[in-house]
Amino acid sequence: MPLVNHARKEVHLKIVYYGPGLGGKTTNLEFIHARTKPENRGKLISLMTEAERTLFFDLLPVELGTFKGYRVRVHLCTVPGQIAHDETRRLVLRHVDGVVFVVDSQYGRERENRESIINLDRNLRLQGDDPDRIPMVVQFNKRDLDTAMPVAELAEILMVPDGVPRVEASALHGGGVFATLKVVIKACLVLVRDPQKAEEGRSPSILPGRRASMIPGAVPPAASSPAMAAVPAIPRPPRTPRFDGDE
Repeated sequence: MPLVNHARKEVHLKIVYYGPGLGGKTTNLEFIHARTKPENRGKLISLMTEAERTLFFDLLPVELGTFKGYRVRVHLCTVPGQIAHDETRRLVLRHVDGVVFVVDSQYGRERENRESIINLDRNLRLQGDDPDRIPMVVQFNKRDLDTAMPVAELAEILMVPDGVPRVEASALHGGGVFATLKVVIKACLVLVRDPQKAEEGRSPSILPGRRASMIPGAVPPAASSPAMAAVPAIPRPPRTPRFDGDE
């Protein structure tokens, strides 16, 4: 359940960018941070693992307006894509409100995409979350490359249901990056319904400050990744809420 701060009249959302290594998760967050006014963003925190960075920062997306009189504050996080860093991925997923699954659209990356979405489903279940109840957006990244597969073919490989939002993107150049963020925020806010009646929620677990020290600088490689025959379906998001001022 998203955090509701009645004193500050804010709804806090934790959104995690998940996907295979080098698929564009870090590039998404770096672009969002670079294109947001300094007064509306927190410091970009980067924690190094052996092969990849884990990033997170706070964001106040003022262009969305308010949600039923409450400001929306977003905590954005990435996970390391390498299978060896599964412990870190589980840690970052704690208390997640929404997921952006970043697909590497290039030919030859089908296996990594499949393994990553299977891993996401497994890790959500391990921490007691129902993947079918977590709002999700699928971002098909690297659409600017000549080596990009057709979206329909990728969606079939990953078993993406028709009702799940899909955004084509080029995170390197910024195309589709903010569109993806807006869609997942709106999907998450359905869970809040009426913030004025909500109880004070729990705090997101991986944010700048003391909790960041929980992430190790390097995680020992796992013995092996689980073999699963079927690719789980991506959960269907709930209906889209309205922001104050939406037409």
